[in-house]
Formats: sequence, structure tokens, C-alpha cells
Amino acid sequence: MDLENIDIQKWIDLATEYGLKVLGAIVIWIIGSWVIKKLLRVTKKVMTKGNYDESLQKFLLNLLGWALKIVLIIVVLGTLGVETTSFAAIIAAAGLAVGLALQGSLSNFAGGVLIMIFKPFKIGDLIEAQGEIGVVKEIEIFTTKLTGLSNKEIIIPNGSLSNGNIVNYTSEGTRRVDLIFGVGYDSDIKKTKDVIMNVLTSHPKVLKDPAPTVNVSELADSSINFAVRPWSTTDDYWDVYFGITEDVKEALDQAGIEIPYPHQVEIQKKG
Repeated sequence: MDLENIDIQKWIDLATEYGLKVLGAIVIWIIGSWVIKKLLRVTKKVMTKGNYDESLQKFLLNLLGWALKIVLIIVVLGTLGVETTSFAAIIAAAGLAVGLALQGSLSNFAGGVLIMIFKPFKIGDLIEAQGEIGVVKEIEIFTTKLTGLSNKEIIIPNGSLSNGNIVNYTSEGTRRVDLIFGVGYDSDIKKTKDVIMNVLTSHPKVLKDPAPTVNVSELADSSINFAVRPWSTTDDYWDVYFGITEDVKEALDQAGIEIPYPHQVEIQKKG
């Protein structure tokens, strides 16, 4: 009879000990799950107010959710008396192995996250980066796609893109068109400037503000070079570039101002 009482007491003690642990683990799981949901909601609101890309929002929320759940599972297992030190070490080792194996991909992923957060450019912007010029077609987690000036598709890894120089030609809304025109040394400088300036002010797509400028930039070997600087909207850049080049040539011809061209002198020796 005493043995039976001892066994019953032992089972009661075990039930009490592990029952409390199980109850504590359940409480921690319920509270932890509620806290995780609240954190994810707050994080989503912050990212929405910050105009984060929708695909980036989903990815980061899923990543944060899984990370918090893993931490919660480790805490619950520790409450149940399971040794979590080795478990955490295994997760850390696995994470390190995956990180080393995917080093390049993780670099591109991190670059994509930075681009989506800081937004140095957006879809539709004309940018220059990594030796390429094109209009941004698509921003993905690992790569950014551009449409080149000759309608070719350019794919740039986000790791190198985020770590290099980026020139955004669209963000300011206007662009300065840099042109150089050379005339002969016999040409009148004031007259030449007036002719070129008249072309600039007459062109419908050249902006009045900032005002265009015409200045002597160089006394070259065979010409006086003028730096011509009209401004245009980003969309009108090439129309102004090509239009002004053609109009200035015609205007200089009509004004009788010579545009020099290379001359070759041939010297022959008599034998």
C-alpha cells in the first residue's frame, strides 16, 4: 500500500512539475504570438507611410515574422526544459553556411533592399550606372532592369549598383544641354554669340529659366570654340540637343560665319 502511495505521489509531483512548465509554455506562446502580430502590424504601417515598395514590404514582413517565431519557439522550448544552447548553435551554424554559400546573392539582396528604402531612382528614371545608361524598367530584389537608349535590356546586379556611382538624369526635372561650336579666327566673337543666342531663344523647347548661355570656352589650334548651354526638360533633352545642333549650323552659314574643318597639307619633294 505504501509503495502505491509513493508511486501516486511521484506521478503527482511529475504532473505538477511538467504541468506548470507546459502551462507556462502555452501562456508564453499565446502572449508571444500576440506581440509578434502587433509588431508586424506596426512595422507594416511604418513601411506603408514610408512608401516602401509593396514587394519589399511583403518580403521584409515575412522575414521578420519567421525570425520572431524562431525566437519564440526557442523561448518556449527553454520553458519546457529543453536544452536550447545546442539548438541555437545549430541554427547559427546553418545560417553561417547558407550565408557563405550565397554571399553574392545576399550582397545583391542587401543592395536591392537599400535601393528600395533610399530610392536613389524610381521606375521611369533615366540613370547612368556601372557604365550603362538607360531608363529604369523594373526594380527587383536581386537585380535592376534598364531599357538602354537603343532599346536593349540591361540587367545590373543590385549589389554593384548600390555600391557604385549613380547619375539620375530625371530626378531634377530639367537638364543642361552641353554643346561646343567652333568658328574661324576671322569671325567676329560678338556677332557669333548673338547668332547662336538667337537660335537658343527661338527654339520652343529651350527653357527661359534657367537662361541659356553662350561663352568662349577655348582658343583652339584652328578655331574659337563656344560653350553653348541651353536648358530643357528631361523629356525634351534629345530634341533640344539635335535641334540646336542643326539650327546653329544653318544660322552660322546664313550669317557668313565660317565653321573651320581640318586641312591637310601635302608636301612633295623633287627627286
